Amino acid sequence: MSGNVASSTSVWMAGVPMPNYPRLESNTTAEVCVVGAGIAGMMTAYLLALEGKSVVVLDRMTVGAGETGRTTAHLSNALDRRYYELRRLHGEQGARLAAQSHTAAIDRLESISLHENIDCDFQRLDGFLFQPEGKSTDELDRELSAARDAGLVGVQMMPRAPLPEFDTGPCLRFPQQGQFHPLKFLAGLAHAFQRLGGRLYGDTEVTEVQGGREAYVATRHGPRVAANAIVVATNVPFNDRLVIHTKQGAYRTYVIGLRAPRGSVHRALYWDTLDPYHYIRLQDLPADADSELLIVGGEDHKTGQQCAGESPYQKLETWTRRRFPQAGAVVFHWSGQVLEPVDGLGYIGRNPGDEDNVYIATGDTGMGMTHGTIAGILLTDLICGRQNPWSELYDPSRKWTSSLRDFASENLNVARQYLGWLTGGEVSSVHEVPAGSGAILREGMSKVCVYRDEQGAVHRHSAMCPHLGCVVAWNDAEKSWDCPCHGSRFDPLGRVIHGPAASDLAPVDGDHRVQPSREAISSR
Repeated sequence: MSGNVASSTSVWMAGVPMPNYPRLESNTTAEVCVVGAGIAGMMTAYLLALEGKSVVVLDRMTVGAGETGRTTAHLSNALDRRYYELRRLHGEQGARLAAQSHTAAIDRLESISLHENIDCDFQRLDGFLFQPEGKSTDELDRELSAARDAGLVGVQMMPRAPLPEFDTGPCLRFPQQGQFHPLKFLAGLAHAFQRLGGRLYGDTEVTEVQGGREAYVATRHGPRVAANAIVVATNVPFNDRLVIHTKQGAYRTYVIGLRAPRGSVHRALYWDTLDPYHYIRLQDLPADADSELLIVGGEDHKTGQQCAGESPYQKLETWTRRRFPQAGAVVFHWSGQVLEPVDGLGYIGRNPGDEDNVYIATGDTGMGMTHGTIAGILLTDLICGRQNPWSELYDPSRKWTSSLRDFASENLNVARQYLGWLTGGEVSSVHEVPAGSGAILREGMSKVCVYRDEQGAVHRHSAMCPHLGCVVAWNDAEKSWDCPCHGSRFDPLGRVIHGPAASDLAPVDGDHRVQPSREAISSR
């Protein structure tokens, strides 16, 4: 990629130093313990604190350090799963409730930012959905009809999106969408939560969640939180071994940020209907009056199942430069993890098979900021004993006979990944692994992750994901080991960075230095 690119750092992470919070050092009690300090966890904690509840929030890092800091922060009721599909899967009323809940989420984010005086660059703007060049408008026609039936009566068919350099052809205009700076918002929300009496702890890894009459959350370094209710808002619920993971798939999504002359791209949200699709927005660049950041995302693939060849970042840059020739250097690139439920909507509510006082929020479908806000609203109502019209739609235990085909396809894909135990290794020797890269090596009946760092040291770990035993794969774009079954991710040294796995890859024979071979040296 061109330009001076920040290594896998989002524009949000680069621009806002998030405060550190103390580690939980002793046992404590609360009415509600929230695990995870992203958008879903913090919205739930804040709204519960407004209700006068005693709330403790725990995070193994700090506020916004997970997937919330890796979003592109589109705030939209134009959903990734089209309304005509949601109508088929959830009925006319389900599609209406989906539109209503996402619209309410945008409104709530706006109202909180105003009420709490959070300077988070919140802005209302239009969104435009367009099709690839040369494709008929059939899908747009169906979506227009379904979106209006779902209550979005302001959606219109337009001859093209307002992009002078890029003729999209016919598109749908969704009015009153939004965008904001997610980490500025979360920093302000955390401050408001603490002002309301909320307690927030960072550097506190949760290892056990126990519901029931004597519910508690246990941490790796010892202290516990006893609570009347527990909310697991960790993008993917680590407390669920299998059930939820059969209902959704994990995908990597990639983003680049390019400098563009200020005003050269009409400020709006944009999405195409390709598979994988692309999504676009703009963001101000601090201390740069002449440029703004053109943020382009897409090139999604199942986690751990990336195809060989051109990197996703390079594909994004190629796609972008064809359509936005005024774009300058790529100055940011990052990626995120998206959970796609088989029936297109998130899972928010009581955890299946658990006690009634353990709740989860997962399955963001690429709509993480609005889904996380819906989670805050819905879970607050459930914990406070109030009825909520969205509870059945987002119920994690819901039945979805209309999406059995998607369920079967998703789980057949997972089953095929276990065939990785039957194949050979990607390399026959550690000497074939170049510096800064990784590969799978077969040793007898076992498979080993081999990573060679930039100094030449070779690090070996079991290739078996500790969640459910799938063989991990090397992600060269992100320098990580990714599980192709349920989306767990590990850094090059085998340390878990994303669940559902709760432990690291097991070391094999310890780490040791191996002299690189002539082939490895020449491949650098």
